[in-house]
Amino acid sequence: MSIITSIFNALPGAVAQGLIWGIMAIGLYITYKVLNISDLTVDGSMCTGAAVCVMLTIAGMPLPLAMVCAVIAGMLTGFVTGIFHTFMGIPAILAGILTQLSLYSVNLKIMGKANQALSVRNYDLLVSLQYIRNVPIWKNAIFVVSLFVIILIAILYWFFGTEYGCSLRATGSNLNMSRAQGINTSFNTVVGLMLSNGIVALSGALLAQYQGFADVQMGRGAIVIGLAAIIIGNAVFGKIFKNFAFKLLAVGLGGVIYYIVYQIVICLGIDPDLLKLLSAMVVAIFLAIPYWKKTYFAKPKKGGTKNA
Repeated sequence: MSIITSIFNALPGAVAQGLIWGIMAIGLYITYKVLNISDLTVDGSMCTGAAVCVMLTIAGMPLPLAMVCAVIAGMLTGFVTGIFHTFMGIPAILAGILTQLSLYSVNLKIMGKANQALSVRNYDLLVSLQYIRNVPIWKNAIFVVSLFVIILIAILYWFFGTEYGCSLRATGSNLNMSRAQGINTSFNTVVGLMLSNGIVALSGALLAQYQGFADVQMGRGAIVIGLAAIIIGNAVFGKIFKNFAFKLLAVGLGGVIYYIVYQIVICLGIDPDLLKLLSAMVVAIFLAIPYWKKTYFAKPKKGGTKNA
């Protein structure tokens, strides 16, 4: 009974944190699914968004403006990866690794040290661990982050429905055909990476407020959590959600499911040191399922090849 009580008490926090990581997963979805690029910049850009938001807030800048600056900083990290990939001809995955590696030093310089606190007692934050229970609904962290998710999905749905948004999606669908149609695929790739990492940085800014600090290690493993959210969301809601907006919503809900499972695992007493290993295994299994279905469970075609 105590385990059930612990799980029940941990659920609101898991939902709030899952929604924040769901925003990060939505940003990753743009590169992974829309642009068809494996971008590892997110492990660094998430921390960049957190670091910029925390340091500017401490310096006295209004929080909304600090969050806007965090998004811009995240977009700049995507711009660097895009230049590495398109202008310098470096493969996308390696370009992301180079930017991520560089951002470790950049984030240390932004914060001045490995960890910077942002206490809810000293600053009027949008979300916080202390805004989960016994607060008005408009201050509740779950409600506030849910609004961010809904507004973000609405903006992305509108953007990808525009002429330029469609050209961006076409770039990821068929690069050669897009070039043949006169689309500047290099420019679109850079814009997509900037948009993706700007959203990831927004997630980092929210996470720093929620947990009350920014840490240089906070983005490590973000790519695995983001992929897990995308894959879980697609597995659970893929047959129901066909519209692009609902697909983005499924990704956000995938982050919530991931963190609920994460909290259940912690409450069951499994060694926390093994959680990253379990996350990697979950992602690997879900990525393998389509291949297994096609290779081992596909129904043989009726009839055979006719003899000449």
